[in-house]
Amino acid sequence: MQDKKQKHLGEILIEKGLIKEEDLEGALEEQKKTKEFLGAILVRNNLIEEKDLLQALCEHFGMELGSLENKYIDWGLVGRFSSSLVLENDCFPLSQEGNLVIMAITDPLNAWAQKKAEIEARGIKLKFVLVSAQDMREAKERYLRFLRSGIDRLLE
Repeated sequence: MQDKKQKHLGEILIEKGLIKEEDLEGALEEQKKTKEFLGAILVRNNLIEEKDLLQALCEHFGMELGSLENKYIDWGLVGRFSSSLVLENDCFPLSQEGNLVIMAITDPLNAWAQKKAEIEARGIKLKFVLVSAQDMREAKERYLRFLRSGIDRLLE
């Protein structure tokens, strides 16, 4: 656990010089009306890029930034987890190192998905890394193609 007080996302973005105080204030006002995540508002309004948001979220939550782009997928590892975890909860097993599975997620606030992943890991430790929504979409598309090819083989 960190001894110092955790910084808010807006503070991190200001410190990094990615937004100005008035940008943050405007986005927070919009957030009160729309109930959207602050980061989504900042990206939608072209105040920051998604990669900058991801890096700030990693700092905020003490996580590492992961990538699924052009990554080898161990389908045996992925197959140990339910398709609902992957497709509905955006939790994608990246790799296993001994008794530790690296699990990609897109939403560090989705405690339900993280808990479900831990239950399905059956005692294996999980390390969550943050990936972009685009990376997750592409990995899920690969996963669906993999599932379809297995079904096609069964039907032959």
